Amino acid sequence: MAGGKTKIDTAWERLFERHDILARVNAGGSFRIASAQINEVREARLMAKFDRSIHLPEIFRKNQLSILPVTRGDYLIGPFVTHEPVRYQPITPRPVENPRLETLNPDELYSEAAILLFAYNSGIIHDVMGSDTVRFTVNGRMASGVFSFSIRNKLQPHVPATVEVQNSQIEIDAGFESPEAFLICEAKNQASEELLIRQLYYPYRLWVEKISKPVIPAFLAFSNGVFHVFTYAFKDKFDYNSIDLRRHDAYAFMDEDITLQDIIELWRNTPVGVEPNAPFPQADSFLRVMDLLSILCGGELTRTEVTLKYEFDPRQTSYYVSACEYLGFIERFRTADNERGYRLTASARRTMSLPYRQKHLALIRKTLENPVFHRAFGIFVETNSRPDKEKICQIMQESKFSHPINMTTINRRSSTVIAWFDWMFRLAVTE
Repeated sequence: MAGGKTKIDTAWERLFERHDILARVNAGGSFRIASAQINEVREARLMAKFDRSIHLPEIFRKNQLSILPVTRGDYLIGPFVTHEPVRYQPITPRPVENPRLETLNPDELYSEAAILLFAYNSGIIHDVMGSDTVRFTVNGRMASGVFSFSIRNKLQPHVPATVEVQNSQIEIDAGFESPEAFLICEAKNQASEELLIRQLYYPYRLWVEKISKPVIPAFLAFSNGVFHVFTYAFKDKFDYNSIDLRRHDAYAFMDEDITLQDIIELWRNTPVGVEPNAPFPQADSFLRVMDLLSILCGGELTRTEVTLKYEFDPRQTSYYVSACEYLGFIERFRTADNERGYRLTASARRTMSLPYRQKHLALIRKTLENPVFHRAFGIFVETNSRPDKEKICQIMQESKFSHPINMTTINRRSSTVIAWFDWMFRLAVTE
């Protein structure tokens, strides 16, 4: 990536110059572009879907633009508010029974399809819909139908834009019908922090016109053994941005609890190793570490693919890849096109295939065998209080790193130690 730009960034810059897109958006409020025009520089399928606003091409972000499909072969570019934040509240997950199906392993839910099938067969979807009679009735690609809507304008918040859609292609991850309602579900195999509203709004507009039952848009995110289900409503069906969160439910299928004493005993029985030949991690969410490992369970990926699937910007992706390397769970390689790629180590594959309790204890053990984490956790065991930032910085100053770091960096990366300990303590149930 020359100059830090992706191939998609470069391709869109060519299109903006070729079609004078900025001037035409400024003059008319939006610009309509055909997939055939996009295909002249790069495949349109790869150029027009961005699940997170951070992944929009650089020229879009600089000019506060977004892109929406409006027909099967046309897109509209304009200053549209297309995404909605997803906030994970600290709620206690409800227990889920394992349906014990030989063809659906709860320890290998690494694809969105598997997540949805487990949510359905375990009764999660039934609970969300409040019905014992639920059928899995819809999924896959279909035409959106014909409709129009208003959408918030980033440059003129009080003057919404109007968008007309004529049989754009949409894709529904799953649709579930009960006697009382129809639930449309978008699923992710990670704790996505942003929702592309279109993925729920277009299917909602299609089905609200086709059936008499209420249509419920829902977003399902699976991370760290927990299913988060966000159910929404559109307060005004003609307003794209009227999406309104109605409920956030969480579910977990834990085969056995993990107690704080389990973690302490694990620390006592974990021999201390040497600092890995990798940079000390700067990755403040261990849940994101697990999400990255889960994504790579599906196969090796290039750096660009990881960034898109992982829903981070390239810098954050690098931080979390490095954190996984520090734990010995990711190795790098070069593709035939000389692009950087990542894959799980054999150790990571064994760990990620374990049941919930064993998997999490193995991840904790791998963390605690590193000298800084081992010493810092020892302070907790001795004093029954978590080591503060100052004490962790002192431990890091006294440590021998394969990649030396200065005091400024130590101060910044000590927050990772604190965050990873917080993750461990949140795992532990109260005895």
